[in-house]
Amino acid sequence: MTVTVSATLAVNEALADKRRQGVRVLPLGFGEAGLPVHPVMRDRLTAGNGANAYGPVAGSAALREAAAGYWARRGLPTDPETVIAGPGSKPLLYGLLLELGGDTAIAAPSWVSYAAQSRLVGSRPLLVPTATGEGGVPQPDLLHAAVTAAREAGRTVNAVIATLPDNPTGTVATRATVRRLAEVARELDLIVISDEIYRDLVHPEDPEAEPVEVHSPAEFAPERTVISTGLSKNLALGGWRIGVLRLPDSEIGRRLRGGLLGVASEIWSSPAAPVQEAAAHAFTEPAELVDHVDRSRRLHGIVARAVTDVFARAGAAVVPPRAAFYLYPDFEPLRERLTELHGVTTGPGLTGLLLDRFGMGVLPAVEFGEGPEALRMRVATSLLYGDTEERRYAALAATDPLALPWIRAHLDRLGEVLGTLLAGPVGAPVLRTRVTVPTSVR
Repeated sequence: MTVTVSATLAVNEALADKRRQGVRVLPLGFGEAGLPVHPVMRDRLTAGNGANAYGPVAGSAALREAAAGYWARRGLPTDPETVIAGPGSKPLLYGLLLELGGDTAIAAPSWVSYAAQSRLVGSRPLLVPTATGEGGVPQPDLLHAAVTAAREAGRTVNAVIATLPDNPTGTVATRATVRRLAEVARELDLIVISDEIYRDLVHPEDPEAEPVEVHSPAEFAPERTVISTGLSKNLALGGWRIGVLRLPDSEIGRRLRGGLLGVASEIWSSPAAPVQEAAAHAFTEPAELVDHVDRSRRLHGIVARAVTDVFARAGAAVVPPRAAFYLYPDFEPLRERLTELHGVTTGPGLTGLLLDRFGMGVLPAVEFGEGPEALRMRVATSLLYGDTEERRYAALAATDPLALPWIRAHLDRLGEVLGTLLAGPVGAPVLRTRVTVPTSVR
């Protein structure tokens, strides 16, 4: 089969080309955390640079013990023997899908790699819609119906993937929804793969909204839930390529462990040893790293809410994000105007127009499992914090990051782009958008 470059990586490369051409860009397409490496992690990586031997396929004992402690502090007691480390959560997911076999149910919308990896292992993803405001978790009753129908049609469906919190919407499924997902998984004998890489990036509480809690399916179906996480989002270490899986402490988990280690031994042998040493320290969560993550999630929340405000003022429908650094605005209320002004009738047509005419990089809903007619898009806000380490540190430290001139310039530019996009004929008033600083950070 033909495999194209991941849409998130492709849009990043497209924006880089625009920059080389001298075009002013709005980098809202790539899901990188956009923050500097904490000095403690730099020191730990440097200290481990003499570790050049192959290690255990499952990962070092120190890393597995530290990851077990990380989960235990989140109410999920974990035996280090059930932990497997790999060079990023993506290879671990791929190896897991290889071992599981059969088809996998995934949310629509959901992160681009779930469906792509399912196809790479020779399976067909089973797309199940999510409920508004509860992205990342297929609606449990629809999941039950879809899996039942697929099996009656002769398909083998072995697993379901949930994302808590969600990419692409930045929302978090409720406890009731996650509990019902676990019940359906048990009824249908499905393995639950719970991607919790954004778990530590729930935004600080909004006094005007209900508190957000992340509940893992492992709380309700521990015997069949696999949890995936890593350090690429909470500590912005995407380039270090380290991830960990927590397998269930059950017969299912023991079977998966044996098969996954076999796959890992033939693909990556073992994760990079110096990175493992640094990651083991990170998963113990020393105070300085906890503070760093707290500052990060505060920054993500402030900027994501400000960007949400710009889209809402332009007339798009958007559920306010509650975690990570994504939002998922819907231009359906503006469909008639977009068609009249630009002939736009599809999501790819809209995002292509934004990229070509305005240098604004976002991803259409079709990349996340929705139809091409959907006018929704994934917007990632984390590359607005600055293009130098100095600026990113300043954004982390700022009482009011929206007042920093480079972040303010991006927000103003976004308002200009959307205003121009939705303006009428020449001479007609241009829609203006104004960003307001959230009350909680004034």
